[in-house]
Amino acid sequence: MTTIEGVGGPTDVTPTDHPRPERPVAPVSNAPSGDQPADPHPADRPAATPDRTLHMIGNAHLDPVWLWPWQEGYQEARATFWSAIHRMEEYPDFVFTCNQVVLLSWVEESDPELFARIRERVADGRWQLVGGWWVEPDCNLPSGESFVRQGLYGQRYLREKFGVTATVGMNVDPFGHNGMLPQILRGQGMHAYCFLRPGPHESSLTGTAFWWEAPDGSRVLAYRIPFEYCSPPGDVAGQTDKSLGVLDHGLGDMMIFFGVGNHGGGPTRANIESIHRYERMGSFGRMVISSPGRYFDEFAKNQGDDGLARLPVWRDDLQMHAPGCYSAHSGIKLWQRRAQAAILAAERWGVVGSTLFGLDYPREDLGRAWKQILFNQFHDVLPGSAIESAYDDARDQLGEAVAVAKRIITRTHNVIARNVHIPLDQGTQPVLVFNPHPWPVTAQVELQYGAQPTGVHVVDAAGRVTTSQRTQSVATTDDKGRGATVFEAVVPPLGYRLYRLRSGTPPLDATVSERPAGLLHATDTVLENELLRAEIDPETGWLTSLLDKRTGVDLVAGARGEHTQICQDPTDTWGHRVVSYRWPGAAMRTTRVTLRETGPLRARLRVEREWNRSTMVEEFVLGHRDDQLEVRVTIDWREQAHLLKLCFPTAVAGPVSSYEIPFGSIERPVDGGENAGQSWVDVSGTVTGRPAGLAVVNNAKHGYDVSPGSPGGDTPSIGITAVRSPVYSWHDPRQLDPEGFYSYQDQGIQSFRYLLVPHSGDWRTADLPRRAAELGAPVRAMLESFHPGSLPAQQSFLSDGGGQIMVTAVKGCEDGDGTPDLVVRAVESTGRPGRGRIELPMPGRVVEADFGPSQIRTFRLPADGGAVREVDLIEWDLADGPAGALSESPMPSAPTGRRHTEPDHDSSDATMPAERMAPSQRRREGD
Repeated sequence: MTTIEGVGGPTDVTPTDHPRPERPVAPVSNAPSGDQPADPHPADRPAATPDRTLHMIGNAHLDPVWLWPWQEGYQEARATFWSAIHRMEEYPDFVFTCNQVVLLSWVEESDPELFARIRERVADGRWQLVGGWWVEPDCNLPSGESFVRQGLYGQRYLREKFGVTATVGMNVDPFGHNGMLPQILRGQGMHAYCFLRPGPHESSLTGTAFWWEAPDGSRVLAYRIPFEYCSPPGDVAGQTDKSLGVLDHGLGDMMIFFGVGNHGGGPTRANIESIHRYERMGSFGRMVISSPGRYFDEFAKNQGDDGLARLPVWRDDLQMHAPGCYSAHSGIKLWQRRAQAAILAAERWGVVGSTLFGLDYPREDLGRAWKQILFNQFHDVLPGSAIESAYDDARDQLGEAVAVAKRIITRTHNVIARNVHIPLDQGTQPVLVFNPHPWPVTAQVELQYGAQPTGVHVVDAAGRVTTSQRTQSVATTDDKGRGATVFEAVVPPLGYRLYRLRSGTPPLDATVSERPAGLLHATDTVLENELLRAEIDPETGWLTSLLDKRTGVDLVAGARGEHTQICQDPTDTWGHRVVSYRWPGAAMRTTRVTLRETGPLRARLRVEREWNRSTMVEEFVLGHRDDQLEVRVTIDWREQAHLLKLCFPTAVAGPVSSYEIPFGSIERPVDGGENAGQSWVDVSGTVTGRPAGLAVVNNAKHGYDVSPGSPGGDTPSIGITAVRSPVYSWHDPRQLDPEGFYSYQDQGIQSFRYLLVPHSGDWRTADLPRRAAELGAPVRAMLESFHPGSLPAQQSFLSDGGGQIMVTAVKGCEDGDGTPDLVVRAVESTGRPGRGRIELPMPGRVVEADFGPSQIRTFRLPADGGAVREVDLIEWDLADGPAGALSESPMPSAPTGRRHTEPDHDSSDATMPAERMAPSQRRREGD
């Protein structure tokens, strides 16, 4: 019996066999929160629902480095991917979109169980692989070959581990995208591209979906992600509202990205359940958890051929966001440029060693080095926006890549050198000079030597004197025999040439080389040869004249404007909302101008400047036959939140500016706007009515502008942002605490080089891409011994002829064992159609091919002598055959080495004459 408290006291109630009827429950209608009906059927969606499908893209943007070190990103990849796997177990419709292959490689090596689960989900289609690149790199600053390798290593990894490759490119977070990417993406098997920046407020591009076309005509279907690529962990309504606010509603179906990001995390239960909720309510239209690949397939089907044809076509780069990233942290820019040049040279010499000298092709070492380079192109590392400690790791990782490259190069050079026939010539020191470029190079080679108190002169293998002069040694000791020389070397394409050092000055009756020295005149203010005359104002330390004697045009006479401009720069690390860094600034004060070096080969004039606590030295170097003026810069920067622009005022009227971009070039407005570029910028127009132009080529910087000047004020000029010193990882709108303690970038010493290249008005005539390559990867000289050998005194292993078709890669194929097939990539470098001829003495072949404007073509030459065939950028056969006319023919093969040849005993015991007179030395009796 149950007792119930009533008004009049306890009442006894006896239960009966008739239970009280249950209270009725009504169906749930709209439920923006709380409990949801189980398995809602699409038929329950109201007819008033907007007639569109929103493809909800569940992703986890994960910066492996940013406000945390890469070791933390390594752990977060594992945690994020487990979360995605668990959400799939809980929600049968959940699909996860994953890019950045490096994250998968980390999981593979640290958590095999998780990796196996990912493979299962890839196989059933719920783990979607997109992007196809090793990381999401900055999409302006890496070289063209680096973009190729992002896909080469990324897509091959996906094929090997999962049996699939990405068909959609995805770089959601970089700050701009160079205009050659459509061709690169298509060459890597991707037909579509997703990105976020620039947003509609940052570019004249207003659409959401469009065709993006490269200069060669290659197209990808591009989609600008609305609002953001990641979302808060809760309800997706806010993400959807804001995305719909900026989407082109005329497209119909759309993509909206969701999932916790930056430090990983991915889609949450709350994210997914809110999508189910709004899908049932019909709030925004049909909502499905989808993938970019599915969206693009359905979009193309729904649009049809006519609809796709009506989409706008964008034939330009996609800029810009955060232009301060092109100049933030000078160190990472220089380290990257050096590493990229080193690894490309190592590939070339590695394939020479394997093809001709029986060495193992160092594919694994090269791959490890490339992956370090590619990782540090990540869009918060290379742009300079990561925390300070990230750059300690970047320096170490890029240093490893350079060390790997140097080991490969040194090994191959020594094997080649060991096989060069170098007869014993008492009193000489053999020197081999190696050229890593597939075109002939004439270079000033600086070489340190010992045991020569009377100095040296240089002769070639035939004993003819080549132009040389004494220069300052890097060693400062009491060893009077230690010294340095600089000499002119003319080296064949991707090859070597033998020279010798001889004691003392050359005899008066010596036979000179095939290229006699030209006129070279130098004073404290003038450097002049038969091609150029440069004059420097001792007060300003800058040029008052740069006369191109070939055309009679002075590119600088009458130009107005300071060469150095220092400004306070209170902008954040990224340079958010910055349009230009070209503001009137304080000029550095010139403290000294002196002629440091002069001789028959070159002259060097030194200009020293200072401002506040900072100094800058520029050394102007003119060789006796140079048609360019080299400038070697050393900056000791001690300013915080300041920037230094190096400006190059010209006398050019009607200026047109051109910038190098990866694998190509682009014209941009002459408006002082800050732009990203590769190695060179050019301004062309007229001077006193005659066509003329000036280019600036450099080996370390990426932030440029071309300013129009003003009537009666400064004249048009090129600007390089040489130094910016913001606080590390400072992101506006946060304000710095005046009492806080902060670390500022670019404090201390940095060095780089640039070239001033005058020309007759068309940059294409000045060979700027090749000059840039030579500046970034100089020839290498090594001292050698005497020995017999099968190789001649000079040899070329590959040549592109030095014309408009430029070879950018020579490597072993990624497939197969043993001696690899030879892979050669070339690009049309002027933006105009042309035909290329590539001579390959290694396999004894000549390849000739037609190229469209800025077209990239890759050829594979089988090691067994089979027919050459064209391949894509992943080194797989093209589905549709060659992309243009292609032919091949035989040529004489390069000689191979006989590695068993032993030096004779007298050769191995040869010494320099000075060593016979050195203290503590005693020769055998009779010598």
